[in-house]
Amino acid sequence: MAKILAIGAHPDDIEFGCAPILIKEILKGNQVKILVLSLGEAGSSGTPEGRRQESLEAAKIIGAEIEFLEMGGDCHLEHTPENSIKMAGHIRQYKPNIILAPDTNENQHPDHSVAGKITRDGARLARYGGLAEIKKLPAHKIDSLYFYVITQFFGSSPDVVIDVTPVYQQWQKAMNAHASQMKSKKYLEMITSWSKALGSAIGTDYALGLKTNEPIRLDNISDLNLSSRNY
Repeated sequence: MAKILAIGAHPDDIEFGCAPILIKEILKGNQVKILVLSLGEAGSSGTPEGRRQESLEAAKIIGAEIEFLEMGGDCHLEHTPENSIKMAGHIRQYKPNIILAPDTNENQHPDHSVAGKITRDGARLARYGGLAEIKKLPAHKIDSLYFYVITQFFGSSPDVVIDVTPVYQQWQKAMNAHASQMKSKKYLEMITSWSKALGSAIGTDYALGLKTNEPIRLDNISDLNLSSRNY
């Protein structure tokens, strides 16, 4: 069984960006934990406690464990050694095989890319056994780090594309759990449009993409048996 840690800067980031990928992994028998770095305190819609409850409900729909990690609050996330070490400590505690984090490229909300950079550096620092601040926790090396996009879909070029058609309805329910965020923008329509477009590129109804942090290692190219050319 693999352990997967999915990290979001705000409540709803994971639901919009990679939830169906997590749902599929849970159905496969893998263990998933969601880590949220703020309560969306600066948002124009909803309250911090209300958004916390929405996240708890969405995690229940996804089937994942969830935890909230204090990093200074919405719009105050900073890419600092202290925050990266704090993330490294959490990675050592959970010991994931795979981590999913927001894309490190700049987009419309600065917290997204900052959360990705904190996670990227935290995953590296978690390996260093001599790091004084977290020396009491055993060093941990993850297998893979992937980045997901949240709302800046168009123009994005994923390295890996996953068919999410079988869990589309469950994904919709998880996104709809964030009712407070459906009042200002047509998030569902935007995300569904991107998922349909990406799905059509690989011959499925719906898909989501991930970017890799490192090249994907294979023993043989023939090990890859799914391709957009195969439909």
